[in-house]
Amino acid sequence: MASDLDDPRFLERLKRRDEAAFNELVRTYQGRVFRVCLRMVGRRDEAEDLAQEVFIAVFRAIETFRGDAKLGTWIYRIASNVTKNRVKYLARRQDGRQGVYDDESAHAADDAGAPDDALDGKRAEARLLEALQGLDEEQRLILVLRDVENLSYEEIREATGLAEGTVKSRLHRARQTLYARVGQGTKGSTS
Repeated sequence: MASDLDDPRFLERLKRRDEAAFNELVRTYQGRVFRVCLRMVGRRDEAEDLAQEVFIAVFRAIETFRGDAKLGTWIYRIASNVTKNRVKYLARRQDGRQGVYDDESAHAADDAGAPDDALDGKRAEARLLEALQGLDEEQRLILVLRDVENLSYEEIREATGLAEGTVKSRLHRARQTLYARVGQGTKGSTS
């Protein structure tokens, strides 16, 4: 479905402010954008606001999209910039990273399983997500784009503006840090 969105005729419809085209774009990317925002800020309410801001930014800037990259990659770049700005804002307000990650839909536990298994799964998920929030924003973004959204290194390079080698090295460091933090129960930090 996303490949149809890169069709030049679809892009022209977007640039002409075709409401049906924007609705299709939002339907296609809203879940992906929300997940990136959620994993960057760790709070559902902030992620919902951010996802809306991303699509407003896309709407306002669609004329500037030249088609050098895929439309989805361009949207991820906007989501990246919007969330980085919000993370910095929240850090200045000392409102970021407070509390436990609150996305019920992201919990890995299966309610149909045994209660102890479900509880263990929720605890493991909470540790993982808390550790993810402990990464610096660049590491967290690259990790989410690669390991959650399954973007290629090239797509991440285009979305972040970083060199491919930099993407690979930061992803490697992010994975090491995340592994160490989850193994330690997120107490303490390693780089």
